[in-house]
Amino acid sequence: MKKTFFYRLILLILILCFKIGHSANSIRSSKKNSISYLNDTIFASSKKNKTASTDTILPVIVATGDQVYCPHTSMNIVTDITITDPNNISTDAIYIQISTGYNDSQDLLTLTGSHPTINSLWDLDTGRLTLTSSIPGQLVTYIDFIKAIKDVVYTNSSNKPTGNRTFSISTDKLSYLPSNQHYYEYVPSGDSPDIVISWSNANNLANARKYNGLQGYLVTILSEDENQLAATQQTKIGGGWIGGSDLIKEGVWNWMTGPEKGTQFFYNLQSTMTVGLYISNPRSTGSTPNYANWNRSSTNWYQGIPYYEPDNLGNNENYAIIIENNGTGIKGTWNDINGTGNSYKGSQQANGFIVEYGGMPGDPEIHIATSTSITIPQITSTTEAATCGSGSLTLQATSNLGTINWFENETGGDPITTGTSFTTPNISETTTYYIDTEYGFCEKYSTRTPVTATIYNVPVITTTNSIFTLCGPGSITLDAKTTEGTIYWYSEPTGGNLIAVGASISRDVAVNTTFYVEAVNNNCTTGARVPIEVVVYKLPIIPDEKLVICKSKKLIIDAKISEIGMTYLWSTGEQSQTIEISKAGIYTVDITRAAPESCTVRKTITVIENPAPIIETVSVEGTTVTINLKNPAIYYEFSIDGINYQSSNVFENSPAGLQTASVREINSCNYVAENFVVIIAPRFFTPNNDNYNDFWEVEGLTNYPDAIVTIFDRYGKLITELNASKPKWDGTYNNSLLPADDYWFVLNLGNGEPEIKGHFSLKR
Repeated sequence: MKKTFFYRLILLILILCFKIGHSANSIRSSKKNSISYLNDTIFASSKKNKTASTDTILPVIVATGDQVYCPHTSMNIVTDITITDPNNISTDAIYIQISTGYNDSQDLLTLTGSHPTINSLWDLDTGRLTLTSSIPGQLVTYIDFIKAIKDVVYTNSSNKPTGNRTFSISTDKLSYLPSNQHYYEYVPSGDSPDIVISWSNANNLANARKYNGLQGYLVTILSEDENQLAATQQTKIGGGWIGGSDLIKEGVWNWMTGPEKGTQFFYNLQSTMTVGLYISNPRSTGSTPNYANWNRSSTNWYQGIPYYEPDNLGNNENYAIIIENNGTGIKGTWNDINGTGNSYKGSQQANGFIVEYGGMPGDPEIHIATSTSITIPQITSTTEAATCGSGSLTLQATSNLGTINWFENETGGDPITTGTSFTTPNISETTTYYIDTEYGFCEKYSTRTPVTATIYNVPVITTTNSIFTLCGPGSITLDAKTTEGTIYWYSEPTGGNLIAVGASISRDVAVNTTFYVEAVNNNCTTGARVPIEVVVYKLPIIPDEKLVICKSKKLIIDAKISEIGMTYLWSTGEQSQTIEISKAGIYTVDITRAAPESCTVRKTITVIENPAPIIETVSVEGTTVTINLKNPAIYYEFSIDGINYQSSNVFENSPAGLQTASVREINSCNYVAENFVVIIAPRFFTPNNDNYNDFWEVEGLTNYPDAIVTIFDRYGKLITELNASKPKWDGTYNNSLLPADDYWFVLNLGNGEPEIKGHFSLKR
C-alpha cells in the first residue's frame, strides 16, 4: 500500500508540472492551427473521461526496446515504456500490433506473468494483441497497463524466421504505422456485407472524418508495409476503397487523395496502330515509379481476364479497391472496379473504405502511439557457383547481423571458415556447404542455410550409329545419345546454323548429307562436334503393271529386273524373278538389292480377267452393219468375216447375204458370234437382155422364205409380187414391157420384222 501511494504521489506531481507548462502552449497551438475538435468523429485514448475540446490533452506514450531476436526464443517487445496523461490515470484498452513484417503463420504476441486486472485477446488476422479490463466496463490504470506491456513477449515458430518486425503500441484501436506515424481504419458501408458504397461517397465520407485533429482521407499506399497494415483493417468479405484512380487518363493511375494527390503510381497504356492513340492493356505487365500491388493471382495472366489487374473490364473500371481473400485473389492485392462499387466478378465489391490519418497540412503532432522493433539475424543473400568437370569454386553470402560461419554439414561440427566468401578445395562432384550467422548467443538457435558448389559433368556423345542409310530421297529420323545434357544439331562442323535440339530429329534428305552434333550440360560442352552421316541410295525405277488373264488359263508374271545378289519375295511367298498364276488378283513382289545397300522396292502387278462379250443386237441398215453389246468395253474387237477384226463395232458396205458377227476380247480370251443377213435392193435395172442388170432382184431374200416384195408404179398400181420362189422381176406386166420409169417396192420379211420401202428406176 505504501509503495502504491508513493507511485501515485509522484504521478500527481508530474501531471501538475505538465499542466502548468502546457496551458500557454495549448492556447498558442489552437490559434496557430485553427483546429476545432468539436467535429471530430473519433477520439483517442479513454473516451469515457475525455471531451472533444481545444483543452483536450492527449496522452503521450513512449517505448524503448529495439532489440535483436534469436530464433526459438521469446522476447519482451519493450525494455521500458511510459504513458503520460495529465488528465487521467486510467484508460479502457491498450492495442499492441505487429505493424511491419507480420507473418500470421509464425508470429505470436502473448501476455505473460500475473495481471489480474487485465485480459488479453490475440487477433491472428490483424496481428494485434488487445489489453482490456478483466472486469467489463471498468477502466484499468496506466500503471497496470505499463506492467502488462512490459510482460508482452514475441515468439516466432519458424526454424529460420526472416525479415524484421515492428510493434506499435497505442492507446487507441486504430492501427499505427511507425514508419510514417500515420493511423488507419476500415469503415464498413453498413451492417450487411452486401451493402456497397460508391467511390465518390467513400471519398467524401473519408474527407469528413477526423482523428484527434488529424484530417482523414482515402488511404494512399506507398510501401509493402503500409499495404499489409491497410489490408489487415478489413474484417468483411469484399473490398475497401483506396485513393487510386485512372479516371483522368485511362491506364495512368494516380493517387487522388491525401498528401500524395496527383502522384502517379502505375502506368498501363499501350499504343495502337493509330498514331497518338493509346489503350489500357490488361495483358501488359505495366510499369510503376512507386509501389503497386495489383491482383495478379492468375497463372495464365497473359489472358488478361479475370485475375490480372487492372483489366478495365467493361471499359469503365476506373477506381481501385484493396480486396479481402475471397477466392478471387490474394488478400491485400488491388483490383479495379467501376465507381459504383459493384464488381463484374460478383465477389469483389466495395463494402467499405480505408481511411488514413496523417501527413496533411495543418495536422497536429500527436503521440498516442509508439513503437519498438526487432531485428532477426539472418542470411540475406547467397551466391552459389558452378563449373564444368572439377575445380575450386568461390561461394558468397551476406547477412544483416553478425559473423557468417561456413560448415561442411547441415548440423554439428566446427566452422571450416568465417566471412562473406569461401573458396572450396578442388572438388569433382557437386557439394553443398552450410552457413549460419553468429550474433551473440543466437548462433546456437540458427538453422543453417545451404550453399551449393555445383560440378556439372562434361557431356560425352555416346552415339553408336554414326552412319544412317536412306533408300531413295525421303524422311529419316536420326538419333544421338549423350551422357549428360542436351544435344544440339548443326549443319556445319563449326559455326553454321543450329537446326534442331533434342535426342532425335527428322529430316527430308535427297542426297548424301552430314550433320554434326554436340551436347551441352549447363554450358559444359563436348567440344568438337561429332559427324553423323546420311547415305542416300538410288532406287531402280520399277513401274507397276496391269495384265489380263484368260479364264481357265495360266499366266507368267515377271519382276522384270535382274541384278547380281538381288532377291525377290512375292506376295504368294515365292522367291523367283517370275511366277506362274492361274487367277486374277493383285500380286506384289519386293525386290531387294544386295548389301550394303539392302534397299527394297515393291512392284505391283494387277491381273484382271475381262468378261466375255454379250451381243445384244446386230443392226443392219442397208449395207451398214452395227454390232451392239450388252457390256461394251474398250477391250473388245469386232469382225463380220471372222478374219479381220477392228475396234469399231460399225461396218460399212457390207456384202449381201447371210453373214456372221464375231466379237472377242483383245487378248483372245473370250469369243461370241451371231448370224445376220444383209438385204440389198438394186437402185435400177436395165432389162435389155445384155446379161447385165436384166432383172431387179433383192439380194439375200432367199434367206427369208416368208418374205414378200410388192412392186407398184408411180400411180400405186400393183405390178407384181416377188418371194423366195420368184425372186426376180423382168420389167414386164402381163408379158408386156413396161416403160422406163421409177417404181416403188414394199419388202415384208415376215415374223414381225418391219417393212422396208423404197424405189428404183427401170431404164431401157
